[in-house]
This record gives sequence, C-alpha cells and structure tokens, in this order.
Amino acid sequence: MHQGSGILSTRQRRLAWLGFLLAALQAPVSAWLVADESWLFSLCVALMVATVIIADDAARRRPADATSD
Repeated sequence: MHQGSGILSTRQRRLAWLGFLLAALQAPVSAWLVADESWLFSLCVALMVATVIIADDAARRRPADATSD
C-alpha cells in the first residue's frame, strides 16, 4: 500500500508550518501590545493555514490507489 501525495510539496509544507507558527505566536503578542482587537486577524490566518496543513496531512495518509468520491 503506497501513501498518497499531498496537496503541498515538502517545501510548501515547511513554509506553511513556519507561517502557522509565526501567526500563532504573533497573535498573543499583538493582543498584549495593541489595545484594539486586530490580533484576531492573526488568529484567523493561523487557523486557515492550520486547515491547509490538516488537509495536506489527510491527503498524504490516504492510499495512493484510493479513488475520491
């Protein structure tokens, strides 16, 4: 049984993880430094990148010969 290929290349996956970590770390820092609620944007970006990483992980775990419905 072969593993399926993901939607991201290895380099894109590493950059997605880096972007997720930076956005996730920037949100609490900006919440502490800025009085308005602009830190929520960083949180939303981190959640969107995490969704792409999860989708790529699911695609990689699917067998290569599995058909999509």
